[in-house]
Amino acid sequence: MRRSLTKYVVFSIAMLIVYTLAEIILSVNTGISHDTLTTCFFACFGGEILSCALIKIFKLKGANG
Repeated sequence: MRRSLTKYVVFSIAMLIVYTLAEIILSVNTGISHDTLTTCFFACFGGEILSCALIKIFKLKGANG
């Protein structure tokens, strides 16, 4: 479970970086920013990272206590 969770966190962070770079390039070239799409994308993948972090925290807490 830990390895798949770690892989998913790495995937989520990589997707956030790739999207950010693509959005910067598109915004500079076209002059149009996609505020709503960016908010939704970051909310989705940021929420997944937060969920994975909470799962890890509570599993570690359960193992110690």
